[in-house]
Amino acid sequence: MQIPENILVLIKKYQNGQASPEELRILNEWYHSFDDTEVKLETDSADLEHQIKEALQMRLQETLQQTAVILPVTRKRKWRITAAAAALLLIILSAVFWFINTPEATKQPVAKILPAVKNFPVNDIVPGGNKAVLTLADGSAVILDSTSNGTISKQGNMVVQKLDNGLLAYSANGRQLTEDDALFFNTVSTPRGGQYQITLADGTKVWLNAASSLRFPVRFTGTERKVEVTGEVYFEVAKNTSMPFKVKVKNSEVEVMGTHFNINAYDNEDLIRTTLLEGAVKVSVPGTASKILSPGQQSGVSDGGSINIVDKADTDAAVAWMKGHFQFNSSDLKTIFRQIERWYDVEVEFRSKANLHFSGQLTRNQYVSKVLEQLALTGEVHFRIEGKKIIVTK
Repeated sequence: MQIPENILVLIKKYQNGQASPEELRILNEWYHSFDDTEVKLETDSADLEHQIKEALQMRLQETLQQTAVILPVTRKRKWRITAAAAALLLIILSAVFWFINTPEATKQPVAKILPAVKNFPVNDIVPGGNKAVLTLADGSAVILDSTSNGTISKQGNMVVQKLDNGLLAYSANGRQLTEDDALFFNTVSTPRGGQYQITLADGTKVWLNAASSLRFPVRFTGTERKVEVTGEVYFEVAKNTSMPFKVKVKNSEVEVMGTHFNINAYDNEDLIRTTLLEGAVKVSVPGTASKILSPGQQSGVSDGGSINIVDKADTDAAVAWMKGHFQFNSSDLKTIFRQIERWYDVEVEFRSKANLHFSGQLTRNQYVSKVLEQLALTGEVHFRIEGKKIIVTK
């Protein structure tokens, strides 16, 4: 069975993180079209067969080195079994990569692919994407993912534009600004399964994770720049020493002059976590306490208002979501599945009390079954998908 050229193109797009949900669906259907027969080559050339197998093995080794395999940190003895299972998952991509990188004249059709992992759901669940709603000052709503590029709205003398890359930007666009422009407040909200990026009027860049929101004035005036967030938001704040940037989040506030930091403040997380990558921020609970963070530190604010500091935080894990990854560092199943719930817009039901902790990295640009597949490689926990529900079993 020869691999269609369009599938080769889609595989390349998938590996580059550029595949659309529809393209992911097509790839998934193609992947499931194989049965469990061993690889056989439609050629009588033993030398060519040897060359192909050698190329597949080389590509497989390279792929295994570049692909994170999730392992329970308390069960590292499972490594050999896990690596073998990972090889079965990756051999198909290895075959495809061989076809992509082999001259047309020497290509031979592959009759069958090595056994594929069984029990893929027919109705797999696609990953999230750029989805958000912009609520304007007058209460009207704009669905950003279905809105054409260009000017979306004019509020006072400020112009709101959706750029070619999907980014939302606020600017004066040559207009004369007035104090009244600061009276217009907008809110960008992402649903479960959505994310979005916006540039504020002062040049500050903001990334919103799934199920998050940012409320802000279309123009900053006075002695401070103040916004409000829910969910998880990453900031790269434009420097302005005369106008500190303040983020209100639940019962706390984060104040910065110009810096890069991530705030995780979901309602179903135990703490409000602020992770600093660059610069300095002050985290405070008005009337209770305040702490100043240095790069690499993370604060945790409890519902009661106490502030705890982690000196050597896992900053890579904190911002992995905005780079297209899930990253776990001895994370338990419930912590992992809270992220999966938000990104894939699913419900998770636990029918297992297994106390497992996982470390590793997975791409968010894949069907949910692939994420579950790699978690299940440990053999310690199993999953099944029923509609929009994931059931976790022992």
